Amino acid sequence: MTAAEDLVLLDRPAPEVARLTLNRPERHNALSIALRDRFSDHCDSIAADTTVKALIVAGLGPTFSAGFDLGEFESDDPDHQRRLWASADRFHQAIVTFPVPTIAAVHGPAIAGGFDVATMCDLRVVATTARFARPEFAWGDILYGVLHDLVGGAIARELTLAPCDLDAHEAWAKGLVTRLVEPETVAATALELARSAALAPRDKLVNAKAKVLRRLALGTTETLQM
Repeated sequence: MTAAEDLVLLDRPAPEVARLTLNRPERHNALSIALRDRFSDHCDSIAADTTVKALIVAGLGPTFSAGFDLGEFESDDPDHQRRLWASADRFHQAIVTFPVPTIAAVHGPAIAGGFDVATMCDLRVVATTARFARPEFAWGDILYGVLHDLVGGAIARELTLAPCDLDAHEAWAKGLVTRLVEPETVAATALELARSAALAPRDKLVNAKAKVLRRLALGTTETLQM
């Protein structure tokens, strides 16, 4: 079993660029409480590092992320439920409000909460073999605000209020994809985008990201879910 400290790998693939890699491939990078908390801890430390100008989010194994670990929803223990949702809220905030550009390197399926991770990032490099699905639309909350900002109201409603299972080319056509590339070039293209962003002074990137957040009015987790 992967130790908690190894659930998310942190490396620096280039000067001024950090990368967080979901490391639970045996569970399709399911977003457990422990993984979300580790990811959020890393985000806190990286955000405070003034040498970082861009963050890449990636996943190990064939799947980018299959979403939240559904087994953790089976317990009705109040303390567990509080921890479950506090962890989710913190995780969402950590990604969306990260102070410099974030880039999702989507090499494989992005399902449910994995879909949300991709759309919460500022940019998405997507393999032609990837897919995006929202099987939870009928029974779980979906983050609507960031999706609306990416694709507009009509498509956001379509992807929120009806079953959604898009291949990479359909996702590109709907505006979910920043770069559509061959699978073997996802990591390199994400790094290229990150290094391009890092050409700007950090204070300019922070100011630009702040404008994005003000436009979205994403000051609270409740707003994220609207």
